This record gives sequence, C-alpha cells and structure tokens, in this order.
Amino acid sequence: MAGLPTLAVVGATGAVGTVMCELLTGRRNVWGEIRLLASERSAGRKVRCRGEELTVQVLTEEALDGVDVAMFDVPDEVAAHWAPIAVSRGAIVVDNSGAFRMDPDVPLVVPEINPEQLRNRPRGIVANANCTTLAMIVAVAPLHRQYGLRELVLASYQAVSGAGQGGADALHDQLAKVAGDRLLGSRTGDVRQAVGDDLGPFPAPLALNVVPWAGSLADGGWSSEEMKMRNESRKILGLPDLKVSATCVRVPVVTGHSVAVHAVFATEIDADGARGVLRNAPGVIVVDDPAAGEFPMPIDAVGTDPSWVGRIRRAVDDPRALDFFVTGDNLRKGAALNTAQIAELLAKTLTHP
Repeated sequence: MAGLPTLAVVGATGAVGTVMCELLTGRRNVWGEIRLLASERSAGRKVRCRGEELTVQVLTEEALDGVDVAMFDVPDEVAAHWAPIAVSRGAIVVDNSGAFRMDPDVPLVVPEINPEQLRNRPRGIVANANCTTLAMIVAVAPLHRQYGLRELVLASYQAVSGAGQGGADALHDQLAKVAGDRLLGSRTGDVRQAVGDDLGPFPAPLALNVVPWAGSLADGGWSSEEMKMRNESRKILGLPDLKVSATCVRVPVVTGHSVAVHAVFATEIDADGARGVLRNAPGVIVVDDPAAGEFPMPIDAVGTDPSWVGRIRRAVDDPRALDFFVTGDNLRKGAALNTAQIAELLAKTLTHP
C-alpha cells in the first residue's frame, strides 16, 4: 500500500510470531507490505495475515532490504546477530528477546508507560520487556505515578507457554499420564513415577505440582527470570534504585502469567483509591469482588489484551503498602501485543508522503 511503511515479522511461525500475525489481522492497518521471515525450516509455509495468505521467506540480508520496521521474536542469540543487520539495512527493530533489554543504548518500552523513550534509540533497536514483567508493570506504573513507588515484593505464577510450545506440550502429555488416578499426589514420588522422564523444559513435573523455578541460574541462587523482573522494572519505571525481590514459580497453566504484588509507596494508600487509579489506567481491567467469587485468573485473561487486576487490599501492617494480584496473557500483552503497539507508534513517524 503506497505511502505506508513496510513491516517484517521475523520468527513469524513461532508461538509469539503466530500471535503477531493474528494481531495484525485484527488491529487498525498502518502497514503497507508485510513480510514474514523465519528459518529455512519454515520457508515456504503459508500464514494467514491481514486477510491474505502470505508465504514465509527465509531470513536473509536481502529479505530485510526496504523494511522500515522489523518485529523480532527469535532466540536471544539469533536476535543478537540479526537485529544489527536489520538496522544496517535500514530497519528499526522491535525485539522481543532478552538480547538488548538492559543495553543502555536500547530503550525498554511499554507504550502505556514510557512511549517517549522511543525517541532515544541510538542503536536503532527498541526492546520489549519480559512477559512476566509486562503483566505486572502495566498495573504498577499508574500506582507509582500517583503514590511514588519505593519497593516491590513479587511472586509469579508463570504459565508453561512461557517456555515455548515445548512447555505446553510437556504439560498436556503429563496431564494425560496422571488423569484418572485420584490417588496420585498422596504419596512421595508417585507423581514423578507416573510422569517419568517426560519433563520437557522443566526441572520437575508440572502436572499436579508447582515448581519454584523459572529461567536459568544467576548469581546468589536467584533465577534469570527473577533478575529480569527486578532489572526491567527499574528501567521501565526510571527508578534505578527501586528495591525489588521476586520469586518466580512455574504452575500448570497453559497460557497466562500471574503475579502476586506487594508494593510499598512513599505515601499512605488505601484500597478504594488504588482501585480508582487502576480503573482509569490504560491496559488494565479491574476484576475485584471476592464476595462474588470474582478474581483475576488466567483462564479468563487468556486471549485478551489487558492486565487483569484484583484482590486489591491495603497491607495490614503498613499503611503505605498495597497487595494485589494481576494476570495477563503472556503471548499477547506479554509479548506480541506490546511489540505490535511499539511498532505502530513507530509507523506513525514513518508514513511516507
């Protein structure tokens, strides 16, 4: 379409790339040509995007020529290699991997929070935050603007799709193995025996279990996912000294990351005031009626765009602290949607005469 910028989706056949294509079909059209790029293994596949069948092309330097914006959803090492190449061919890269998030020359952008950072991209790359951080930070940021955030204590409940399609497949396979035996989980080792060695990308069975671990081992016994929540929250909010402590837990949920948040602020806070702030916050929906059994839960948030927030209550022992629970679709706002939102903001500045 003449006058509109060209978009490339790099990693178009992956779990998040597939959602990116679905989003491009349903959102306001701001793009001219759309190119779907992936590895040789996926080349030639047909993917429906924006109402038409597009053929997936092999990711090459030449395939990036003429691209204005490239949305990347590929492993860190692939992004680290190809994103600078895309920039050298004239594209602005919006990268969903962890390769550039903490680079001081790469803005880490959440459009509802810090869209002004899009102007500061000396490397030509914009980073997308970790999916667990995104679910939580959209709700935390408006409260910070109102009350002045000082500290976060976080416990995540992370879905298996955060580990890719292999994570979802592993959970379904394990559930099939344990289904029908109502005694499982009542004796030490019986779930491990039933599941066997089919652990997928996880260190222990997920069926009938939770695993207090996500990511790789970092210094001091912390996991990489926990450090991402700390470091990315600081960068997005512009609070380099913010105190953050996170415990990341993998749970038997297919899609939808959740976080239990204990937030300490500079001033006194009350639950009703916080609800008012959150109800008016972009990208947030408040679901908070415990008496009626209404809570934010991944089975309801899956397939939707907002962060769902509830269980909002002031801490019993600290009038400056608030506790709440937030959940969101880790493949949408947690990955594909935030990337698409960033790309759309860039498109506004790139429309050709």
